[in-house]
Amino acid sequence: MAAVLAVAPSVAVWAADSAGGAVEEVIVTAQRRAENIQRVPIAVTAVTADQLEAARVDSIDNVQAISPSISFDVTNSASNSANIRIRGIGTVGNSRAFEGAVGVFIDGVYRTRGGQALQNWLDVDNLQVLRGPQGTLFGKNTSAGALLLTSKQPEIDAFGTDFELTYGNYETLSARAALNAPLSDSAALRIAGLWGQSDGFIENPNGGNYNDRNPRAVKAQLLLEPTDSFSLRVIADWSDEKNNCCYGQVDDVDGPLQPLINNLTLARGVALPSADFDDYEQVLSNDTQQDIVDKGVVVHADWDLQSGDSLHSVTAYRSWQFRQDGMDADFTGANVLTINESFRTDFFSQEFTYNGSVGDAEYVVGAYFADEDIEATYELIWGNQAQTYFDALFFAQAGLPPGTSNAATGTWNYAEFPATSRSYAAFTHWTIPLSDPLKLVAGLRYSSEDKTGAFDLQYFTPAPNAAFRLLGVQPGPEYSDEQKDEAVSGTFGFQYQFTDDVMGYLTYSRGFKAGGVNIDNTAAGTRMNNPAEIPGAVPKDPTYKPEFIDGYELGLKTQYADGRGRTNFAVFYDEMKDLQVAQFLGTQFTIVNAPEATVYGAEIENSWLLGEAVTLGLDATWLPEKEFGEAASILNLSGRDFAQAPDLAANLSLNLDQPLTNSLALIGRAAAQYTGEVYTNTSNDLQRDAQTEYNLSLGLRSLNGNWSVTAWCQNCSDERYVVQHFNTPLQGTDANGYVSVPLTYGLTLRVSF
Repeated sequence: MAAVLAVAPSVAVWAADSAGGAVEEVIVTAQRRAENIQRVPIAVTAVTADQLEAARVDSIDNVQAISPSISFDVTNSASNSANIRIRGIGTVGNSRAFEGAVGVFIDGVYRTRGGQALQNWLDVDNLQVLRGPQGTLFGKNTSAGALLLTSKQPEIDAFGTDFELTYGNYETLSARAALNAPLSDSAALRIAGLWGQSDGFIENPNGGNYNDRNPRAVKAQLLLEPTDSFSLRVIADWSDEKNNCCYGQVDDVDGPLQPLINNLTLARGVALPSADFDDYEQVLSNDTQQDIVDKGVVVHADWDLQSGDSLHSVTAYRSWQFRQDGMDADFTGANVLTINESFRTDFFSQEFTYNGSVGDAEYVVGAYFADEDIEATYELIWGNQAQTYFDALFFAQAGLPPGTSNAATGTWNYAEFPATSRSYAAFTHWTIPLSDPLKLVAGLRYSSEDKTGAFDLQYFTPAPNAAFRLLGVQPGPEYSDEQKDEAVSGTFGFQYQFTDDVMGYLTYSRGFKAGGVNIDNTAAGTRMNNPAEIPGAVPKDPTYKPEFIDGYELGLKTQYADGRGRTNFAVFYDEMKDLQVAQFLGTQFTIVNAPEATVYGAEIENSWLLGEAVTLGLDATWLPEKEFGEAASILNLSGRDFAQAPDLAANLSLNLDQPLTNSLALIGRAAAQYTGEVYTNTSNDLQRDAQTEYNLSLGLRSLNGNWSVTAWCQNCSDERYVVQHFNTPLQGTDANGYVSVPLTYGLTLRVSF
């Protein structure tokens, strides 16, 4: 239906011009209507399901294989440490209060946490990555960009099944299946499922490994088209991962307490991990069990009006639950500190968009509402070696005798963190021809956000000499607070069609990310700020302000050589105010607003059809400036580069699809991903060197598309390095690191009929 293409916020269609021997045409919906990507005044990367499969991108984990401008990492907790970045800009630091600076929209529905894109993608049709502030059409906290993911739509005129089976090293086994069934001449059903398992690659020298994954997922869709002018699509999905995850990491920088940790580990009768980083070994005192459940329903309703305009509605309810039990919070083989935590968000949203035209001008107007309830819990437990550890610590640091502090085995802290978020927005976006080649692009969005957050301390050990009391850290003051923000954001610019194959644009965009209430044990300060502990103490403000970004972009989109080559350029300058920064300082999480930060750079995306069977891609992102401003409030970050933001990142890929017979083709892909030197964290100044990873695949497919079999390897040269460092809790200058995925390889079979 026309309405589906014209209005749906995350539908994209691809059509290859194979007869003319040209690079395939790409249709995107970055402006809430179907357009050729070469005519859209936005930097967009768009890939199909087939391209995702060829690059082995089946979750957000390795999305950088699609574009060097986007990256993702997650450490121990999907609820507060998952971070997507575009052009070096993302959520700064780890916090359960933060929404993402990069907006994630799955089937047109906003996901409030980057971790909600972490589960394996099931039955996906396409992915679009919009780079730069999206202050109008995707204005819900998309100060850095937006990621749009769309499911395959049921087909009314075709019965079909798809099946995929993958086996690889680390005992990796996964199966995916989908069934498309027409129910009548106006209805169709599509059902897809996923089952998988994979051992972790961090080994325990005492036996076993860490970071196993066991995903399970189901998605069902119903499409109804009762008339030519109306369609209804209902999508219901559920996923569950019960994992031994995610505290497997590697000790990288030893602090002065490492000998004590080693002695406590040996006292438990277990071997120490290898001191050779490349062995990827660790010993933990606990076996962390993680459970992530994501479920929801979304309803798309589309109307084609007699005027030629169209109306689209997206109604959604989502529930995302995250729980970890037995978290080894000292990240060592010593049995010192354990954490149990949970996080649940229930989210409802409603959006209406209306697409219309006035003369030659095209416009979109819309309204958005969202309501979210959050429940989080946090339990801290001393292990049976905590007392020994603190006796040694206080003696070494202050000469105090054993028993000075109390770290008796058992629960010493239990807290709850209720929070809410309510959002309202109205927006409009216009494309107005000023002359045959020149168009004015303008958009405006009004947003209102109301957030609450609280820290309810249910229990804290009454021992007056409790270890964290003596350290002056906990208990922090309880609080219940609110943050209200209103903002106007938008876009203004021009695009100029020099020729049929060359388009240039100049735009200004203002992005907005709402403030909020930090939800943490020490959000309102430490014990020194707690009047219940120290009479007269003054709690700190647990709220943080909204951040704003003013982005300027100059772009050029070109096609040449009779359509066999495509090169798109963009240069950009982004100025940020009150950037939200979270830092983990070893015993507490803080959130402050950095007064300013600046990012500027350039991007290039190339695609060349070298022959009927070979396509070459070369993309690069250059960030000569991505720096925090001078501010004492952000400690080591003042005047420093962003974390995970290299000067240069680049992808090179060569894709092969060569017919061998009338029924068989040879397929393959060779790719290299380069990432320059980066800071690895916001809480210390550790860095990693530049890295290059190589990915290869080779296989056969039937020309009718009924089957394919592919052998593949990822990180084929087995590069091993720290992705993200963190200050090891309670251990001074010691730092551990989450590491790159080592060499993986396997075989994938796909069948369709």
